[in-house]
Amino acid sequence: MNLKTFFISVLYLVIFPISIFSSINDSVYYNLPINYDSISETNVHQPSRFSVKKLILPCALIGVSIVGLESHGLKKLNTHIRDKFSGKHIGRTHIDDYLQFVPAASVYALGAFGLKGKHNFLDKTVILATASALMGTTVITLKKTTGVQRPDGSAFNSYPSGHTAMAFMGAEFLWQEYRDQSVWIGISGYVVATGTGILRITNNRHWLNDVIAGAGIGILCTRAAYWLFPFIRKIYSPTPKKGVSVQFSPYHNDGYNGLSCQFNF
Repeated sequence: MNLKTFFISVLYLVIFPISIFSSINDSVYYNLPINYDSISETNVHQPSRFSVKKLILPCALIGVSIVGLESHGLKKLNTHIRDKFSGKHIGRTHIDDYLQFVPAASVYALGAFGLKGKHNFLDKTVILATASALMGTTVITLKKTTGVQRPDGSAFNSYPSGHTAMAFMGAEFLWQEYRDQSVWIGISGYVVATGTGILRITNNRHWLNDVIAGAGIGILCTRAAYWLFPFIRKIYSPTPKKGVSVQFSPYHNDGYNGLSCQFNF
């Protein structure tokens, strides 16, 4: 097995399967019913509840990447991979610039073709917007504060990989919405996200360390968006409050006439 095959195998056998198996366990534990994809429809499914175990995978990926910022051993690995798989050796492509959006876009495409996800159009858009805001803020902040130089030397904003974070954010979004419909739909999103991360490295735009961080951030931000959604939904779709109604009705009893008044709370 050559180094290229080994490197690609590591990404697929570590990042991609662990993400899938972690999510599969979550879907078994939180078996949520599917809802119809209508803007006016009221969701009846249970909200995604916070779980410490859902933090393990993304936090582990982010933690490893943070260690890699100072670890000489991991820095050497990053450099070795860059030297072997940079664009000057195997050619560059711009596919990753578009591939990063495919998992999230697939959620809407599947809905347009009639495959109903967990949330309606409005709700899933709010979830995606929340995840994007969290992811974008995190990525931009880390890029500015860490100042890691890109492998091609073009800038000092390499860590973390924004493309990879976007791709894995969308992959987790796709998984959350359609895992109850078909596990293979969610798996396909993670395949695309992993491919995006590999292309960022082979295009000489990011270190392996950046890609690992982006994967963890993307997954974590989407899961956080689902946890926050029940609270955000109350802002634009509050629970109707019961009002006070008063009902008057005349009556006649044993020669007496009167008016009754009934209050309903």
